[in-house]
Amino acid sequence: MFFIFQLGHTQVGINTIVPQSTLDINGNLSLKVVSLNGGPSGSWTTINDGIYVSLIPSGLNVEFALPDPTTVPGRMYYIRNITDFDTAKLFTQGGKLLFPKDSKTGVNPLLMPPDAQNKSVIVVSDGSNWTYYN
Repeated sequence: MFFIFQLGHTQVGINTIVPQSTLDINGNLSLKVVSLNGGPSGSWTTINDGIYVSLIPSGLNVEFALPDPTTVPGRMYYIRNITDFDTAKLFTQGGKLLFPKDSKTGVNPLLMPPDAQNKSVIVVSDGSNWTYYN
């Protein structure tokens, strides 16, 4: 592994001599994976760790909650409902909404069924709300 760091520069390279970005990685990147079992209605399971998050709802009205987006601007999660039978409900804390990438109409919760659109989503905090991509 080769690291380059020079004082006065804002670019860091991993396995590259001339970084072209703030962080330039020439190689593979691994992200933390977590699996979460959902809480019953009114008692959600909070998503606050990991990058790739596997949701495991078991039963009806199983809820998961993203952090308040105003507290985590720029944060991203890759979220997948890994079950074959149950829908996960994805909420956001702080009363904020989840917006589809191409819409001005937000939702709270976002339903993540076991076998349809929104089974897998990427969510990104813009510092005000969450935007999701499926």
